[in-house]
Amino acid sequence: MAREESTRTTTPTERQAPAVPAAARTPGTTADTAAKHAPRAWATRLVVVGIVLAALNLRPAITSLGALLEEVRDGLGMSGGVAGLLTSVPPLCFAVFGVMAPRLARRFGPAAVVCAGMAAIGAGLLIRPYAGGTAGFLAASALALMGIAVSNVLMPVIVKRWFPDRVGSMTGLYSMALALGTSTAAAATVPLTDALGGDWQPGLAVWAALALAAVLPWLPLVRDRGPAPATPEAVRQDREPADGGASGASVSGTSDSGTSVSGTSAIERPAPPALRITRSRTAWALAVFFGLQATAAYITMGWMAQIFRDAGVSAGTAGLLLAVTMVMGVPLAFVIPRVATRLPHQGPIVLVLGLCGLAGYAGLYFAPSGGSWAWAILLGVSNCAFPLALTMVGMRARTGAGVAQLSAFAQSTGYLISIPGPLLVGVLNQSSGGWGLPIALMSGLMIPQMVVGWLAGRDRTVEEEAAR
Repeated sequence: MAREESTRTTTPTERQAPAVPAAARTPGTTADTAAKHAPRAWATRLVVVGIVLAALNLRPAITSLGALLEEVRDGLGMSGGVAGLLTSVPPLCFAVFGVMAPRLARRFGPAAVVCAGMAAIGAGLLIRPYAGGTAGFLAASALALMGIAVSNVLMPVIVKRWFPDRVGSMTGLYSMALALGTSTAAAATVPLTDALGGDWQPGLAVWAALALAAVLPWLPLVRDRGPAPATPEAVRQDREPADGGASGASVSGTSDSGTSVSGTSAIERPAPPALRITRSRTAWALAVFFGLQATAAYITMGWMAQIFRDAGVSAGTAGLLLAVTMVMGVPLAFVIPRVATRLPHQGPIVLVLGLCGLAGYAGLYFAPSGGSWAWAILLGVSNCAFPLALTMVGMRARTGAGVAQLSAFAQSTGYLISIPGPLLVGVLNQSSGGWGLPIALMSGLMIPQMVVGWLAGRDRTVEEEAAR
C-alpha cells in the first residue's frame, strides 16, 4: 500500500506499459481495471449489509424501554418526572455526541466510527439493566445512545459517499430497516420478557445481541478513510495524466481532509474552506423540522404505550400498538424518499404527514382505546417525517462534505430542540393526572413542524445560501 500511495515516477510497470489512448480505456480491458472493481463490488455489498444492520439497531434501545417503562419505573423507584427525564436522554445524547461525528469520521473514517458505534450500543444495552440504580441505568443508556448518535449522523454521509446516484433508494432502504428494528423491539420486548421469566432486566439486555452482530460487516471496512471507490467512467477520466502529463500523477477524488486519493497516488491539496452552515435559512429550517419531528417521535416511543395502558389496554396489546406505529415506517420509509427525490418541492409530503399526526392525536384525546388501532396507524404515518428529513439532508447539499456538515448541524440542533418534549410530557401527566394536556402539547407542536418542513423542502442548497 505504501508504494501505491507514493508519487508514480519510477514504477517498473509504468516504464514498460505503452501509453493507451483515453478512448480505448474501457472497463474490463485491463487486469488493473478488473482488479480495482472486483473489490469495489465486494465492498459495496458489504456496505449495504452494514447499513441495514446498523439501521436495525438505531431504535431498539428506546422502544424496548418504552414497552417496559412501567416495570422499569417500579424496579428503579422512578417518579414520573424522572421517567420523563429518562425519555429525554436519547435526544440529549444525540445532540451532544452527534456533533462529534464529522470530526471523528475525518480522523478515523466513517466506517470505523459506525463500527465503534455498534459496539457501544451493544455494550450499553448489555450493561444498563444490571448497572444498579437509576444513575447507572442512565449512564449505560448514554453509552448506547452515544453509539446511536454518531451512527445517526454518519448514515446520510455513507449513503451519499458510496451511492451518490441512489440517495433516495438507499435512504429508503436504511429508513425501512430502521423502522423494522424499531417496530420489532416494540412488539417483541414484552413477549421476550415473559419467555425469559418475566423479569424486565433480561428483556432489555437481549437486544445487545443484535447490536453486536452489526459490528461484523463494518470490521473489514474500518481502514476505509478515503472517498468511495470511483465508477468505471470516473476511473477512466482520473487515469488521464494530471497537469498535462508533466507529473504523471493521477487523481481519483478528494477526501474530507483535502487529500486527493487514487489507487496509485496521493497528492496533498489545500482543504476547502468550511461551509458556514449557520448562514443558510434552509439549514435552520431543516434543523427545526428535524427537531420537531424528533420530539413527536420520542414522545411516541416513550409514552404512547403508557397512554394506551392507562386507557385500559393490556401491556401486550399496548406494545403491539406501538409496534404498529413503528412498522408503518417499513413500507413508507422506502416509498417516501423515492417520491421525495422526484419532486422539486417536498413541502406537500410534509403537510400530508402532519395532517395524519393531527388526526392521530385527536383520536388519542377523544377515544384512546376505542379506535386505538386507527390512531396507531395514523401516528405511524406521521412518524415517517424522519426518513423524509434524512432524504432532504442529502438533497439540500451538493457535496459529501456539505452533507456531513448539514447532517451534523440539522441532527445536533434538532435533537437539542427535542429534549424538553418527552420530559414535559411526563411532568404534565404527573401534574394533571391525565393525558389531555400532553396530547394538546403534541398537537400544538405539529403546526410549526409543518411550516418549517415546507420551508426546508424548497429546491435549493445550503452551499448556495451560505455563499450569498
